[in-house]
This record gives sequence, structure tokens and C-alpha cells, in this order.
Amino acid sequence: MKFENSKYFKLLKHSKVEFSFGTFYLFDRFIISELNEGIHFDCDKILEVIGFAQDYYGDSINIGYISNRVNFYSIEPQLWINFNNEFGFIVASAIVSYSDFNFMNTTIEKNFSKKSIKRCNSLTEAIDWINNLKEFN
Repeated sequence: MKFENSKYFKLLKHSKVEFSFGTFYLFDRFIISELNEGIHFDCDKILEVIGFAQDYYGDSINIGYISNRVNFYSIEPQLWINFNNEFGFIVASAIVSYSDFNFMNTTIEKNFSKKSIKRCNSLTEAIDWINNLKEFN
């Protein structure tokens, strides 16, 4: 389910940012991404999002990340390692999978990240988990 079609779209205060490769929703504690069908989420695209997030949140950024995988796209799992080593402002990630294939990919991605990644079946599960992280309470 896309974020805009969820009950949270009207309930939670957020900013919507559209890039050529996907849509991002920015909240106080987390970001939700919905990448476009068929794109390859590479280092250049990640750096574009990071630059925007740092401008939006400021230097003391400390957030959760929810990947709402409503479309199929590719990402290099190695980028998790590079991202965490260079930036590290994401305290944990939740990946919402809508297919067995995405769920299996998430399992592989978990092996590349030093941070906690939770596999979720719904936006509700992901948002609840992110909001209850000890880093935010």
C-alpha cells in the first residue's frame, strides 16, 4: 500500500519530496521512501537523498528509515555498508515487503548492514516499530 493511500497520510505530519527516481515522506523521527518501478537505486541517487535530508533535518540528524517497497527496483546491498561507514545517521531501518521476492531480498540486505533492519508486512508494523525504538524514547 502506498503511503498516500494509508490512514497515516492524513494522521501524521510530514513533508513530501519527489525525486526523479521516487517519492520520500519526511517525518520528525523517520523517512518513508517509495522508489519508482524499475529504477536502480545507486550511490548518486542515495547521495541526492542524503543531501536533501541533511538540509531538511540539520547537522544533528538521527532518524529511522522505512523502505515501502510498493514497486520493484534494484539496489546494491554493499551500499548499506558504505552508507553506514560514511554517514550513519539512520539508527534503524524497516523494509515493508509485499512479495516473497522482496522479503528474500531483505534477508540478504540484513547481512550487509550493521544497523538493525526489520522486515515488515505493512506500513503499520513498520511505523510502530520505528516509533518505539529505544533511540527515540
